[in-house]
Amino acid sequence: MKSVNIFCGSSEGLGDKYLDLAEKVGIELAKRNFKLVYGGANIGVMGKVANAVLENGGKVLGVMPEVLVKFEVAHMGLTELKIVDSMHARKKLMYDSSDCFVTIPGGIGTLDEFCEIVTWSQLGKHNKPCYLLNVFGFYDHLIAHFDKIVEEGFLSKRDRELIRVVNTVEELFEKLS
Repeated sequence: MKSVNIFCGSSEGLGDKYLDLAEKVGIELAKRNFKLVYGGANIGVMGKVANAVLENGGKVLGVMPEVLVKFEVAHMGLTELKIVDSMHARKKLMYDSSDCFVTIPGGIGTLDEFCEIVTWSQLGKHNKPCYLLNVFGFYDHLIAHFDKIVEEGFLSKRDRELIRVVNTVEELFEKLS
């Protein structure tokens, strides 16, 4: 495994805990020589994880749709920034450039990216690992909902196992090693 895609928020969340988490993930990525692939923003959790990788000697590929560049949220200090024409093109390029996917706290866009990449796995388009980092119990309700979807017959147990839940940064990097 050489590159890790991080799905996360462009907001900071409440308090410093999400920014601290992003920094910790970024430091670990750089220490272990994983290239970060992410959405390309210089703000929020996204910016924090990218800066932590860069400040610790790591490489970062950011992928951003042109419409967001116009809002001046593109991180211009990355190892590589690719500008694409749509959100769909962004997801495809991020997928093509990554060996696995990790979702840390974020909003609707983060959930969209995570659910789409898991769906692609469910459909047999890839077999790359999809991790949900459930720190601070952030995703407890979502995980319970995934289990409810299985219980109600809308998701097989086999496909539910595509969602690999880890609860700490240490556990995540144990799995990635």
